[in-house]
Amino acid sequence: MMNKTAIKNFAVWARNKLIADISYKAGLMGISEDGIKSALPQSTKDTKFYDIGTKEPYAVSGEAVRQRGRLTDLINQKAGSSDYKTAYRSVIEEVAYTWFNRLIAIRFMEVNDYLPSHIRALSSESGTKLEPDLVTTPFDGELELSDYEQAEIIRMKNENLVDDLFRMLFVKQCNALNSVLPKLFEKTADFTELLLNVSVTDQDGVVYHLVHDIPENDFNISKIGEDGKPTGQVEIIGWLYQYYNTEQNELVYDGTYSKNKIQKELLPAATTIYTPDWAVRYMVENSLGRLWLEGHPNADLKAGWKYYLDEAEQEADVQAQLDKIREEYKKLKPEDIKVIDPCMGSGHILVYVFDVLMQIYESAGYTQREAAKSILENNVYGLDIDDRAFQLAYFAVMMKARQYNRQILNGKTTCHLYAIQESNTVNRLQLKYFGSGLNDLERNDAMNQITGLLDTFTDAKEYGSILDVDTCNWDLLCRFTAKTNDNGQMSMDSIGLKYTKEQLKLLIEIGQVMAQKYNVVVTNPPYLGSSRFSSKLDVYVKDNYAEEKADLCMVMLKRSMHGYSLKNGFISFITTSSWMFLSSFEKIRNYMLSNFCIDSLVDFGTELFDGKVGHNPIAAWVNRNNLMDYRMTAIRLVDYCYSRRDEKEPEFFKNSNRYAAEQDNFSKIPGSPIAYWVSENMFKTFYYPKISEFASTNNGFTTGDNNLFLRLWFEVQFRKIDCNNPSVEALRQNPAKWFPYNKGGDFRKWYGNNEYVINWGNDGAEVKAYGHLVPRSMKYMFHESVTNGQVQCLMLAD
Repeated sequence: MMNKTAIKNFAVWARNKLIADISYKAGLMGISEDGIKSALPQSTKDTKFYDIGTKEPYAVSGEAVRQRGRLTDLINQKAGSSDYKTAYRSVIEEVAYTWFNRLIAIRFMEVNDYLPSHIRALSSESGTKLEPDLVTTPFDGELELSDYEQAEIIRMKNENLVDDLFRMLFVKQCNALNSVLPKLFEKTADFTELLLNVSVTDQDGVVYHLVHDIPENDFNISKIGEDGKPTGQVEIIGWLYQYYNTEQNELVYDGTYSKNKIQKELLPAATTIYTPDWAVRYMVENSLGRLWLEGHPNADLKAGWKYYLDEAEQEADVQAQLDKIREEYKKLKPEDIKVIDPCMGSGHILVYVFDVLMQIYESAGYTQREAAKSILENNVYGLDIDDRAFQLAYFAVMMKARQYNRQILNGKTTCHLYAIQESNTVNRLQLKYFGSGLNDLERNDAMNQITGLLDTFTDAKEYGSILDVDTCNWDLLCRFTAKTNDNGQMSMDSIGLKYTKEQLKLLIEIGQVMAQKYNVVVTNPPYLGSSRFSSKLDVYVKDNYAEEKADLCMVMLKRSMHGYSLKNGFISFITTSSWMFLSSFEKIRNYMLSNFCIDSLVDFGTELFDGKVGHNPIAAWVNRNNLMDYRMTAIRLVDYCYSRRDEKEPEFFKNSNRYAAEQDNFSKIPGSPIAYWVSENMFKTFYYPKISEFASTNNGFTTGDNNLFLRLWFEVQFRKIDCNNPSVEALRQNPAKWFPYNKGGDFRKWYGNNEYVINWGNDGAEVKAYGHLVPRSMKYMFHESVTNGQVQCLMLAD
């Protein structure tokens, strides 16, 4: 078992430690949340700034001066759209999570011997010394070192400057990994490198705690489980990401920002929920797994998918429709299947998708090496609004591929995972330099399409993967951005042309993924009520998803069903179960029931997730993008919570918790709730006329304080009770104090719940005078009625 307590404690502490250390390093150079200090008058070749802490001059030289300049430029740029303190904190947070991601990535790689040099960079393989093996033998690390850097290494070793040497070698190691994992290890020759402030000798430092607090086995992807299969501890990446966001998540829901609209910077922290592994397996096996098995029956594959649910028995006409679909599925080859997680987080779902695809490929005769490359290039797609989540998802999926193919980390294999980017900073004036080699018609067409794409991605971080991206001529756009022509003339508006080209290429790639349709959509979407939407998100959702606007997860469901899913494909979601019953989600339910089948559903109840969100009832389900009179399979686990929480998973496999329900029945109930457990006899009751055709329903009479105004009939003097059901008009002259009060109650076979009397002396003067309360439903007093339960619900005959 993974030590989640140790992982959580480390991640929460490491975030604060990194932010503190990075802020301190920035402060040395005169940069803090209070402002940016100017350089002191020059007296040496070094540039000096006021140390924010000691107020003493701090010398910065060479490349560091330029790096500091880029740091201040970025803070000022961000401050232009918010305020200085917010911008400063945002940049520091970004640097902190960048180094956090790289530290845990390198730790994972060294434990699994995935580093190209096979030399540990954060620890010693012997475990007997603090100094990492890379520091001990720096020239064995296969790092590109200039003559100057080699001389510096020798000098630092001679002077025993272990931490300085470690920081230098760690940056070099990160830069070296750029060639094998370019989307995680970008070149760090900027302010990110300038602010690196970690130590290997400090036993209160991040590196020491990472190496010593989390058991090494928790990073070991080759660990074998009881079933003889690798347990694949890529999962630890997801837990580290989840726990890293713990404090920000608490601020959003219980702290400083608990009443605020959630701005795009906090949206990831507000909506991050790590899905338990067995729930992921249910979702993937019954969507991707079912897709393959329906066209390629395979008993061995099915037996290995523990959470795969056998289909309920179907009517003959439905079975005929399914047989026709399965004939089409038979034509599918493994490389034809496209799977997307549009809210991928740290990639937990996609990692298991990879495993299932690997099994599918092997069953079709592929080698693991061939399959791993093909899965990355043809099958797996992912999107997220959060850059740091994307980095970890990309890393997790690549590590999973590396598990099957030792040659996969060559920097050349395509991986279709993306953090959604905004087009706000694209220099549109430079579009005139693109399209070299195209004819006028093609160039004009491309210009119009690229302009439309840039418009779509304006403020895209506000909306994420719910954006509806029009299909473009992607080949044309790629050719449009391939060549530029500035006639060799450098001008003010051509500065940064290379960067603009990179931005356009990335947006085209992301746009293509968002416009494409998929055989399988599987995700844990963000949960956020409309009351917390930012102003821009609120407007966009109302304009484009008016019927689903109550919660972001339902907006994402509509986008997936309407936009991402291929006909006859599968859509698997896990959300709070409120969508199944509440009136605010009735329209999305009706849309689903009118256009899609519910193939299967697991009603987990509460306590599935960790933390405070665990108190929410959760459901996961699989839709088929086809409408037929399908008989769904449902599993009800709502009783297994709190002290019985650990029983949820074992109870999943028991027939006593399984139901077969006809989807068509749900619409027979007003509001169309997904009432899968309701019996056929109960559904038949809805054939009868509605009560409203014979009687009116109202909330019952209220007192405001039952303890004060109600008594059991035997608690008062019987002569003061009037049981004759007087008229309302006669109450003013009635000398009695107590009158029968029908409060409902438990089932009784032989006699009604005639237990209570109410103090209505002097026409209820005491009740009416109680506080500001005016009793409800007074006009129905003493009418014949039926009451239901402890809460009075009057059904009054016409």
